[in-house]
Amino acid sequence: MANDEERHDPEGADIGEGRGDRARKAAQAREAQRKAKAAAKLRENLMRRKTQARARRAGEEDLTQGLPAAEPAPPAAKTDESS
Repeated sequence: MANDEERHDPEGADIGEGRGDRARKAAQAREAQRKAKAAAKLRENLMRRKTQARARRAGEEDLTQGLPAAEPAPPAAKTDESS
């Protein structure tokens, strides 16, 4: 008697996938997508760093693509009124 994960016809050919096989393949696909996304992010970071290094050697300013430069913080409130 065959269980859900192993169903075969009398000649020995597979009839279909079991639930475990489908889940395993889905997990492998997600892992492959995660790795591809990480590799793309690493390539993007490397290209940006190389561009920055070339700009430094050439004496040009860095053209960053990140967050804008922070504005200076307002002066802290005085806690002592005697000064």
